[in-house]
Amino acid sequence: MQSFGRVFRRLYSTKLPQPPTQRAATALPKHAAEAREASTPMAVLERRARKQPDLLPPPGSDLTPSEYSSYRRQLAKGELMTEQGRDLTEAEWLDALNEKRSRLRGVKVVAKGNQKQVEVVGQKIYLPNVIFRMVRNHTPKGKPYNPYEATFRIPQSITKTDIRSYLSAVYGVETTYIRTANYISPLRRTRMGLRPVGRYRTYKRAVVGLVNPFYYPLDLEDMDRAARKEREAWLEEKFALKALVRWRRYELVRSTQSGSKGWRFTGHLRRDKILQAVARRRMITRMEIEGIKAEIAEKRAAGKQILSEKVKS
Repeated sequence: MQSFGRVFRRLYSTKLPQPPTQRAATALPKHAAEAREASTPMAVLERRARKQPDLLPPPGSDLTPSEYSSYRRQLAKGELMTEQGRDLTEAEWLDALNEKRSRLRGVKVVAKGNQKQVEVVGQKIYLPNVIFRMVRNHTPKGKPYNPYEATFRIPQSITKTDIRSYLSAVYGVETTYIRTANYISPLRRTRMGLRPVGRYRTYKRAVVGLVNPFYYPLDLEDMDRAARKEREAWLEEKFALKALVRWRRYELVRSTQSGSKGWRFTGHLRRDKILQAVARRRMITRMEIEGIKAEIAEKRAAGKQILSEKVKS
């Protein structure tokens, strides 16, 4: 059996790859496929570099090296045999794989007569309280931004199937691949570093491949002066950012200083405005003192009584 296994592996490994005869219906567009290859993790690229050239997919194939290895492995085991007695082609196998990948949780296709309808078999969730925070993709210095990829920060309890279902049901976004990674926040310790006192927020990062490109809006620093003013005016009109900042400062001062003895809100929060108000009050006090001095000098010159006697009751 051992010699037979070696011969079988030798025949399997020396089988020359055949170019694909047809293209899969669910194959990625050219630019999306290139973006997927560009975002492949470094560990996967190193593992593919150690493979022999005859184990890589032939030119023009829609399969990745990992998918091609899985296809050849299943083909050698005889697991791709159809009822008609033939093996599935690369295109048919890829279509079946993508159909399995793109399945949505709680939804199935039901045949009613000659038509196929989508039926919800799971529990419907209205207004989900799941927060998907979209951030910019990690782009190495000197390389272009990848528009066929989106990065999210999500709760740790969300799975890949949940991500695909959420983006499809809420936003109608078609996804190709999903890569997740958990970011474990380090502990916060005391100043001497002796004991932990807490930790920062721990989250899960999800890198989602897109069928259609998405171009992230430019930063204000990357715009010219006219476009920057137009963007700031639009943000102020829609979200009132300046008023929001002003009220945040007011609430911060009110919540932290309102308990102090003799405190009252003067209406100023900026340091320069506070100093100007203090200088104005000092000037008013100085003017009042000068007026009292002049009045005392006039009474003294006229021989009048400066201080009235205190009447005892």
